[in-house]
Amino acid sequence: MPSGLIALLDDVAGIAKLAAASVDDVSAAAGKAGAKAAGVVIDDAAVTPKYVTGLSPSRELPIIGKIALGSIRNKLLLILPVALLLTAFAPWALTPILMLGGTYLCFEGAEKLMEMFGGGHHGEDEPVSDDPAHLEARTVSGAVRTDLILSAEIMVIALNDVAHRPLAIQAGVLLVVGLAMTVAVYGAVALIVKMDDIGLHMVEKPSRVSQAVGRGLVKGMPVIMSALSVIGTFAMLWVGGGILMHGAHELGLHWPAVPVEHLAHAVAHATGPVGPALGWLVTVVISAVIGAIIGGVVAFVLHQIGRLKPGAAH
Repeated sequence: MPSGLIALLDDVAGIAKLAAASVDDVSAAAGKAGAKAAGVVIDDAAVTPKYVTGLSPSRELPIIGKIALGSIRNKLLLILPVALLLTAFAPWALTPILMLGGTYLCFEGAEKLMEMFGGGHHGEDEPVSDDPAHLEARTVSGAVRTDLILSAEIMVIALNDVAHRPLAIQAGVLLVVGLAMTVAVYGAVALIVKMDDIGLHMVEKPSRVSQAVGRGLVKGMPVIMSALSVIGTFAMLWVGGGILMHGAHELGLHWPAVPVEHLAHAVAHATGPVGPALGWLVTVVISAVIGAIIGGVVAFVLHQIGRLKPGAAH
């Protein structure tokens, strides 16, 4: 009996060690995959605040909460099952799908550049309804649709990094990355959109330091929002161009990925202590340029097609 109990305890200990190792594997893989998806996360955090701009301050956090719940549904109920089915039955499709998403990001980034430089307005017309509930529902719906594309990019990037691992590890990584990225993005968005309210609250404090910081927050928010728009556009082009460049390399096209990699290594070796940062910056800038060129071509073609539609304005 005692020997049987000892054997059972050994088995339990073995299972516990295996489970702990699996958790460690998932944590390590999720951290690595999440880092690779950081560009899309920056883009997501930069894009989302626009959806609550101009709405009632009392509804900002509830709307962000609804968008975050929609993001979780996107990731866990739609993207995760489809991604696991793809990696099980059509792993060859991951890179082309990732590249399609990268092309979309390039297109979006190029459209935003055109807006910045007076090339017209991109996106849906503003809602005309005066009904707050209708406006809120439309706002949430539009944000969740945009999130679906960005979330798909995050999840596929993460999956692409662990596609060779067992299915349980893949599912665990996608679950951890999906939840962690949602909390990070929408936590940051909530902080950003309430920053001016925090500033106004600090202005009412008796402390001069608090008042000064509060005034700085209130005055600085327009600058921060403008900076986020620029960062979001650059992130779209950088991430999209990088996805296309690396995807083409995986499909057997060594240009421009190989020359860019050689250039980044050369810059890193030639610039001493700051070499790694400068080498990375070279890759980022070239990826963004590639993204802007490809996105600009796609935008031009789609605009020309749009003009051919009956009733389209010329």
